[in-house]
Amino acid sequence: MLGRAWVSAYTEQDEVFVAPEDLIGKILHCRGIDGDAERARFLNPSIKEYMPDPSILRDMDVAAAIIADHITAGDKIAIYGDYDVDGVTSTAVFVKYLRTLGCDVMWHLPTREGEGYGLNVAAVEDIAAQGAKLLITVDCGISGATEVARARALGMRVVVTDHHSPDSELPDADAVVNPKRADDTSGMSYLAGVGVAFLTLVAVNRELKSRNAEQLRDKIADINLINYLDFVALGTICDTMPLIGLNRAFVATGLKVMGLRQNLGLRVLMEVAGIKKPSVYAAGFALGPRLNAAGRLDSASPALELLLTDNTLIAYDLAGKLHRMNQERIDIQNAIMLRANEMAAASAPDRCSLFVCGDNWHGGVMGIIAGRLKDKYNLPACVATKADGVINGSGRSVAGVDLGRIIHEALAAGIAKEGGGHAAAAGFTLDADKEEAFREFLERAARAQLNGCPPAREVMVDAELDAGGANMRLVKQMCALEPFGQGNPEPMLVLRSGRLKNAVVMGGGAHLRGSIATVAGTTLAFVGFNLVGTPVGDFLLDDANANTTITLLGRLKENEYNGRVSAQFFLEDIAV
Repeated sequence: MLGRAWVSAYTEQDEVFVAPEDLIGKILHCRGIDGDAERARFLNPSIKEYMPDPSILRDMDVAAAIIADHITAGDKIAIYGDYDVDGVTSTAVFVKYLRTLGCDVMWHLPTREGEGYGLNVAAVEDIAAQGAKLLITVDCGISGATEVARARALGMRVVVTDHHSPDSELPDADAVVNPKRADDTSGMSYLAGVGVAFLTLVAVNRELKSRNAEQLRDKIADINLINYLDFVALGTICDTMPLIGLNRAFVATGLKVMGLRQNLGLRVLMEVAGIKKPSVYAAGFALGPRLNAAGRLDSASPALELLLTDNTLIAYDLAGKLHRMNQERIDIQNAIMLRANEMAAASAPDRCSLFVCGDNWHGGVMGIIAGRLKDKYNLPACVATKADGVINGSGRSVAGVDLGRIIHEALAAGIAKEGGGHAAAAGFTLDADKEEAFREFLERAARAQLNGCPPAREVMVDAELDAGGANMRLVKQMCALEPFGQGNPEPMLVLRSGRLKNAVVMGGGAHLRGSIATVAGTTLAFVGFNLVGTPVGDFLLDDANANTTITLLGRLKENEYNGRVSAQFFLEDIAV
């Protein structure tokens, strides 16, 4: 009813309809996971199974030796991060580790509005003036050739750790650890910045142990890097990295560590956000937005301070502040979203990309709005704000369009002044007189990557089954496929032969809930978010359609209400 094609993930059309007991095997086969050993590895994503030797990353041994040199010498070390959750958690793991060793450590997170993404010369000079001998970048630095050169001219050694796409020439740092380097053969290009930072710490910890420095021996023995994986999971999820390979192990183990609530700041933030059990959804849609709110509206420092504090009163104060900032962010975002959506709707219908730009929009919500437009129109979307002759924006992309590559090409073409990112997300800066040039460049580049055709409005279906098989037993079976996220999406199911019993509006008028009767004699509850006012909502809420047999598209989840656990279907679309 919503105008999207439901496309089977299988090449064998006769395999689309499955019995519930065959569902897990079919989904794994569909995702290219066959063979007993490969299935067992996927279904049990342990760190032991997936953790590589960090030395497989280019420059890792050099970086570990340099960092170890400065730790044992007692030098002041500066960590330079980013203002998003990946950058904050990357900074947090490094600062936490160095503090545990008793190091003299300082950190810097740039402001989104004042300094912008990445290194800047003024901050580098200030860090040097404060006596830092070593500058370590996390989740940034790969495009900071000028700033790295300035840091070295001021007498600092520089280790860059990053995961963003590099320019044609790497910065002249003492070591550059980035799995996206052209000469890196690690196969770890899917890692988040915090994943690269964590592997660097593993290498540093190993190097320090091998040196057996007496003053550090006891402190190193007390460190269990597994306890840092709550931060690694959070940064990986919030940066929408694919949950494959090592990332899958990071997130699966990290959520367990988060569940132990060992970190005071995260524990308090989960309490404030009403999270009882950590999950990918809770991290991405409850914790992440609150941590991100600080960097979006002002400085990301409160988010980092929350993750690092050992003071309960300070933790509650910071968590409350982030909670309020997130609500403020939502209000700002909703106001801008209305106008951005109007502009997007007015775009040519056959475009392969979207670019909307407004005067004096708040730069902190550009990425969120770009994501919303991307989801709504199924197009790579860039949203920007224009002020004082300069345009700053963020973009989010669809499968098949590498937005980070497009931004790098725009830099090379002289259209963008600054920018970077990865396939799914990117940021950019350009002069206001280049607005149309950028719009046309984005369209040409996206169209070329899509072979001249706008992406089809379709949804991939993992399996089709009788609605009677959608129950708690099946929910528990599908839990074996977790964690779900980018690269390992939650299974999309089609349920046949459901008879509509009822549907009502909920949640302030935008959402609905109801139930269907199945041929097995059971009742299955469903919810539909943002479906009121759509053809689906209109059909379900019309009393005349009660008892109509419908086919449902969506995801089957566990629902807990008043201590009772049951299966619930999260509705995306219907067919009649």
